[in-house]
Amino acid sequence: MKEETILRKMRSGDPAGLEALMERYLPYVSAVVWNILRGSMSIEDGEETASDVFLAAWEQAGDLQPGRVKAWLGAVARHKAKNKLRQRGRTIPLEDDMIDIPGPGDPAGEVERAEEQALVRRALQSLGEPDREIFLRHYYYAQSVKEVASAMRLNESTVKTRLRRGRFKLKELLTKEELA
Repeated sequence: MKEETILRKMRSGDPAGLEALMERYLPYVSAVVWNILRGSMSIEDGEETASDVFLAAWEQAGDLQPGRVKAWLGAVARHKAKNKLRQRGRTIPLEDDMIDIPGPGDPAGEVERAEEQALVRRALQSLGEPDREIFLRHYYYAQSVKEVASAMRLNESTVKTRLRRGRFKLKELLTKEELA
């Protein structure tokens, strides 16, 4: 079913339109939600968040435009997942295996690599909020400056400035650690 048909059905109150929308975009919306929640919540919380995205689409069907539905769903999914983290008093998790620094295959190299990863994690933790979240969203989750700004309700220039300051601070911290 074409997006135009799906939207027309949703606007007329036909639940078949919502079912078709979910059939088409549920895997995408779920992937966006789980990329943000990253296992920090239960499966039920993730499913609830994805359902909330489609409920928002149902309620705002009149505003949706063919050809832009996927982008709209992705933006709403990011926003709802972030709000879910906030409601639970959590932030984007910094996982131990998140920073993968390639290293040699020998045991001595593995120890050095683990030390480097720990050093980078400590440096990232020192950024504090919201700088840490901005940094992770942009460099780890590969969100554009525009996406980060939209999700966090910040100006794009603020995000760029915080990224620049974060890079400078990380460089300073990592350089001090190397010299120590």
